[in-house]
Amino acid sequence: MCINTKKLSLRLRQTFLVSFVALISGSVFAAGYGGPYNFGSEASAEDIAAIDIDAMPDGRGLPAGSGNHEQGKAVYESSCIACHGADLQGVKGTGGAALIGGRDTIASGSPKKTVESYWPYASTVFDYVKRAMPFNAPGSLSDDEVYSVVAYILGEGGVIDKSMMVDASSLPAIEMPNKDGFISDPRPDIFNFD
Repeated sequence: MCINTKKLSLRLRQTFLVSFVALISGSVFAAGYGGPYNFGSEASAEDIAAIDIDAMPDGRGLPAGSGNHEQGKAVYESSCIACHGADLQGVKGTGGAALIGGRDTIASGSPKKTVESYWPYASTVFDYVKRAMPFNAPGSLSDDEVYSVVAYILGEGGVIDKSMMVDASSLPAIEMPNKDGFISDPRPDIFNFD
């Protein structure tokens, strides 16, 4: 009987790898993988409420409040300029991305993803800013401040007139420049909102 040592060696390595992964997986889960991690503190109801929104493309979930370009400029200068720059083009080294410019670059060889060039809905810009900005204190801006800074960004990008008041009814009506630049997800079994 002739034994193919290459096949045997491969079979032994595969068996070892499967056994090793099973051993490590069992050890990780037995060690409490998935928490508790014994650091930090539990989020309070107030912490959760600060970012507990779900602004849908059609405006459902947007809170009361309003803001405009002028008010947004003040918010931007106090909370955003350090990372996103005076010209809204980002500041290298901070991770703050450019917010405006780059229209019609998404399908090019050098895309520039900005609020102006990439985002399909103005309401989801609100959602993102409310949840994640400013970077050093996410969720710390009031709803009026978020509406205002979104109005400022959209105004500076030429998406809206700088005199426009932005609120829960006007924000979802804003036509974003790249709203048609996405492929829909036709899967009938996946619903992202009711």
